[in-house]
Amino acid sequence: MRTVLRAGLLAGTCMAAAPAAAQDADVEQRLDRLEALVMQLVERLDAQKGQMESQQAEAVAATQQALAETKALQARQAELAAQIDEPKKQEDKGFRVGNTTISYAGYVKFDAISQRTSGGQVDSGNIVRDFLIPGAIPVGGDGSGWDTDYNARQSRLIFKTATDVGAEHTLNSQIELDFMVTPGGDERISNSYEPRLRQAFITYDNWLFGQAWSTFQNVGALPDSLDFIGTTPGTVFVRQPMIRYTSGGLMLAAEQPETTVTTPAGGRVLGGDDTLPDFVARYNFSGDWGSVTAAGILRNLRISDDDLGSDGDSAIGYGLSVSGKLALGERDDLRFMGTVGDGLGRYIGLNIVNDAALDLDGDLDPIFTYSGFAAYRHLWSDKLRSSVAGSYFKADNPVLLTTGAVTDESWNVFANIIYSPVRPVDIGLEYMYAKRTLENGTSGNLQKLQLSAKYSF
Repeated sequence: MRTVLRAGLLAGTCMAAAPAAAQDADVEQRLDRLEALVMQLVERLDAQKGQMESQQAEAVAATQQALAETKALQARQAELAAQIDEPKKQEDKGFRVGNTTISYAGYVKFDAISQRTSGGQVDSGNIVRDFLIPGAIPVGGDGSGWDTDYNARQSRLIFKTATDVGAEHTLNSQIELDFMVTPGGDERISNSYEPRLRQAFITYDNWLFGQAWSTFQNVGALPDSLDFIGTTPGTVFVRQPMIRYTSGGLMLAAEQPETTVTTPAGGRVLGGDDTLPDFVARYNFSGDWGSVTAAGILRNLRISDDDLGSDGDSAIGYGLSVSGKLALGERDDLRFMGTVGDGLGRYIGLNIVNDAALDLDGDLDPIFTYSGFAAYRHLWSDKLRSSVAGSYFKADNPVLLTTGAVTDESWNVFANIIYSPVRPVDIGLEYMYAKRTLENGTSGNLQKLQLSAKYSF
């Protein structure tokens, strides 16, 4: 660079004036000064470039830190928004007292049911005429005609509270009532029925205390049916008191124990001295494709010497259930459940069989069962939808202990069409066929046609 500068300046000087020896020294001095200035400029530029690169690196680091802080703030804001979202939703339907929002929800449902049974008559007022109970389908008798009943017993009331205890914690509660499976007036005059407790629980942050759906049951997989449950033979269905911890998709619970036992005479006895809770572990997976749940249960089945006149005994019960709801395009979904285990009796199909049988020595023999269902729902339009479903239950009863008069298997199928003229209202028609078979081969079936109208609020 120095050589180029000298050559350029020398050429310019030579063109501007005639060459003279006296001027050579002056030109050299000018060239030296110019070269020094240029070098200083180059060094300054290099220093500025290094400073700019350092400033740019610092700016990038600061930007990345700011983005991280912004994301953390957004996540915290989303968490806080989620915490206050439910109280806001409840406030839309309720009122506020101090720091507590009190709200309500539920539905009014009318059912017109006509059914017949091939194995015997079901008496008027019997709950078997209100919804499917597989273990109570009559067998071995004369067929009935078509019996028709109207009722509004499934109508439900839900009361909720959400209390503001600061941004770091959440405190909620829920009490739920309906009028199913309760005594009261008959069909002659008043059709009055007593309310019953369905759910009653408190939630504090990740903890739940109270009566709720069993953690072993996935309510989100239940089919879209007019019958109270729909696919009852293949469904885990239990509500009971518990302590539950939830973290993300993980749920851990200690739930109320209760052992149901089949006696050598074929009867059912409830053990009154359970000591350990039923332990449940569950994980929920979800995405745009739908949701899947895997749940396991461990039980201590127990009877004492004052239950059946024996010396008492205990046995291990266990089970695994996989269930879910899968999106099949924009208008269809598939709901399913599969459950297998030993000593699960009261958890499956409204206690189709018992948890265990009692042998001649007074020892418990857990009863192995497997069951499941699948339900396909299609939306014909925004106001019209249909579901078809089927379920199955099978028990491996120790027949020498239970006799042949206990249920060996049960299954059912149904299809419906439901119309929603406006969003909160459903009007539907459903046909169901169900069958129950005993270990001795005796069987009976149930056919049901149901018309329902439901208004959710």
